[in-house]
Amino acid sequence: MATMKDVARLAGVSTSTVSHVINQDRFVSDAITQKVRQAIGELNYAPSALARSLKLNQTRTIGMLLTASSNPFYSEVVRGVERSCYERGYSLVLCNTEGDEDRLNRSLETLMQKRVDGLLILCTESHIPSAAILGRYPSVPSVMMDWAPFEGNSDVIQDNSLLGGELATQHLIARGYRRIACIAGPQDKSPARLRLDGFKLAMQRAGIAPLPGHIVYGDFEFAGGFNAMNSLLALPQIPQAVFTSNDAMAVGVYHALWQAGLRIPDDVAVVGYDDLELSRYLTPPLTTIHQPKLELGELAIDTLIHRMADPGLSQQTLILTPELMERASVGDVQA
Repeated sequence: MATMKDVARLAGVSTSTVSHVINQDRFVSDAITQKVRQAIGELNYAPSALARSLKLNQTRTIGMLLTASSNPFYSEVVRGVERSCYERGYSLVLCNTEGDEDRLNRSLETLMQKRVDGLLILCTESHIPSAAILGRYPSVPSVMMDWAPFEGNSDVIQDNSLLGGELATQHLIARGYRRIACIAGPQDKSPARLRLDGFKLAMQRAGIAPLPGHIVYGDFEFAGGFNAMNSLLALPQIPQAVFTSNDAMAVGVYHALWQAGLRIPDDVAVVGYDDLELSRYLTPPLTTIHQPKLELGELAIDTLIHRMADPGLSQQTLILTPELMERASVGDVQA
């Protein structure tokens, strides 16, 4: 494999001149530039990204740890992150931890050893990154996405899940529903806890007490919503409406209601959370809480790059505001 020294020797110039031609960071005459480029072509020379990263002490690479699943939420967030990286001239290295603590920390160590410039983390809160590993790489900034406050110097970007849970429940109450159930997400995730808190708060303000058995728990996956809805349908009095804490579980709810021969919203109204792309293509289209996933990815990258440029900034927590998306899965209760 040809080296920069080989190019310089063939072109009859110094290695620094070859570097200036490749990086275009200093004026080189047209005649010399042409000789260098001709030598590069003859030798089929490719600059070493590793050598460049060692010289500049940056790799233009960002690492991301996430607990991915069948839930399309993760792929939509990653799409926003990847797009933002590309637009800003960075590469993204993605590691799926699959909710395993050992795999999380092994992937974390691998990313750090590959000298990523920054780190994004979107994982379950029951497994936190090793403080020992992070401590060995104090110069690598990190951003926690959609997480609870973290014991460390990471910036945090969150959806206002408490407000989102309130908006979803208030919408159902405003449409005349009173027998409202909630399918909450896994309580080791702060967004799931806060969405449930928002549901309870809106119900309390309206003077409505959830019926026994009308708060059930799922796992943020399709099957979790399906199973939770079936448990609600087994109650002596089924709900008029269901606030489902994410859209993936809402898909499972749709399937359970269809299987039971019930219609949405005539028999049971449904509200989701996340506003996944597929939510508008369900039958009927799903009323849901819009979580700005592309903006979440863009803001995470911008926050990380800003931190890399100014490591002395104080830790910050950024809150994204959810929005109700009204569609046809909620009707009006007739008096």
